[in-house]
Amino acid sequence: MKKTVAIGIIGMLMMAVLAACGTSPENTSGSGGEEKKILKMGTSADYPPFEYVDTAKSDEIIGFDVDLANLIANELGYKIEIKDMDFNGLIGAIQADSVDFVMAGMTPTPERKKSVDFSDVYYTAQHMIVSAKDSNIKSIEDLAGKTVGVQLSSVQEEEAGKIAETVDIKIEKRTRIPELVQEIKAGRIDAAIIEDTVAKGYFDNNPDLEGFTLEGGSEEEAGSAIAFPKGSKLTADFNKVLKEKMENGEVDKLIVKWFGGEK
Repeated sequence: MKKTVAIGIIGMLMMAVLAACGTSPENTSGSGGEEKKILKMGTSADYPPFEYVDTAKSDEIIGFDVDLANLIANELGYKIEIKDMDFNGLIGAIQADSVDFVMAGMTPTPERKKSVDFSDVYYTAQHMIVSAKDSNIKSIEDLAGKTVGVQLSSVQEEEAGKIAETVDIKIEKRTRIPELVQEIKAGRIDAAIIEDTVAKGYFDNNPDLEGFTLEGGSEEEAGSAIAFPKGSKLTADFNKVLKEKMENGEVDKLIVKWFGGEK
């Protein structure tokens, strides 16, 4: 009888401790003591100013996508946990339930839509051909006989394929954008196709590089959207808040902060 009572008391004490500490790693205390569910955001932190690490200051992942994700998630009562990985692994991470959503300057292409759902486009940019200033590459035609680098599984890889249909180029693929920049500087590739806003960020630190934008293309060919698992309730929730934030000017403020002006 005493053993039974003792076991019961111990059990009650354990329940009290667990209740006080919280048992789910997916929840964290918010302001006022309420529980905020953690959403795991997949990204590839090599894409300034969308997402990157300013190593001179900290190892924290910062950028436009990070601020926008936190803005939306906070409105919905969530807290964001960021998981950094190679860009070509992001769709797979969604499918494997390793992340709840992806923000990585990702374009909602028809091919990607077969695997994931997308939010509305929240930012539109253009493709840029980046090369060394002394390369004399000023047009698509100047790429003839050249080696062009692209990020693996990116929309720029698809763009290079289109160019290759009319211009004789060799396509080289790398996992991350900084690798492409270093390959140009080392003379191992002649040029790279990079999103214009991202390329301009690299120009600031690499005055020996320059580029020109590729005109034309639709919003879906160069726009950025948030990727979710197929059928996720988060898609509609995020879209609702995203629309509100775009209409009330909060997204424009982030654009000015990270890009220096509205696009």
